[in-house]
Amino acid sequence: MKALRASGLALSVLMLATPALADDKLRGIIESDARPAAEAERDRYRHPYETLTFFGIEPDMTVVEISPGSGWYTEILGPYLAEAGKLVAAHWNMEREDPPGYYESGMATYRDRIAAERFGEVEIIAFDPPELLSLGEPESADMVLTFRNVHSYAGSDTFRDVAEAAFEVLRPGGVFGVVGHRMPEDRDDNPRSGYVKQSWVVGIAESSGFVLEEAAEINANPEDTADHPNGVWTLPPSLRVPEGEDEQKYRRIGESDRFTLKFIKR
Repeated sequence: MKALRASGLALSVLMLATPALADDKLRGIIESDARPAAEAERDRYRHPYETLTFFGIEPDMTVVEISPGSGWYTEILGPYLAEAGKLVAAHWNMEREDPPGYYESGMATYRDRIAAERFGEVEIIAFDPPELLSLGEPESADMVLTFRNVHSYAGSDTFRDVAEAAFEVLRPGGVFGVVGHRMPEDRDDNPRSGYVKQSWVVGIAESSGFVLEEAAEINANPEDTADHPNGVWTLPPSLRVPEGEDEQKYRRIGESDRFTLKFIKR
């Protein structure tokens, strides 16, 4: 509203400056000493600045993060959106009848993280396809993001539910951003490996109403052959290396080869 009352020249300057200011804010949060050092160390594999700017994030958006886990990306998104935007964490269903053992401790860790003042008010909702499918009121979000989770939804045959829920909650023009472990297209499907084919993700998203605007190689790793003994978890950060094998071999490969896909709701 203040911008609307500015003079024409001042308004033009403000409009030109805003993207640069937003980028500076994002970079500042990523480089902040407030981030755990062990998480910042993974930036060389996860490329948060390049990934989030590719998706087109802005600090006044309403963003839904699906399956945020312990909060690696929440650590960036929360402070970035705290002042002018909103972060919704579509997290585990704590009311599930027989939840995995890690749910309770994981959610406690997540809640402790977002209790810090720099996160503002992060809203946590339960998301548990196919039973709990709502990501919020229809057309209430500007962006839906999911990082390294597609294989879980592929394994439970619920990724279509996820894509349709994302489409419903997004406003027209909204972005569905997906980063996932990439299975080579000439291999047999095996979501238990942690890898899925990019073409499969694109097909599901497009049949749910989205348009693929762009696929980026921001998070690509050509050293990853995607055929490890314990799937993607053989690589860092999990390093579930079979006894007798050389752990350094997998450390040298680094984290997984990943697709980075930007879908638009037209």
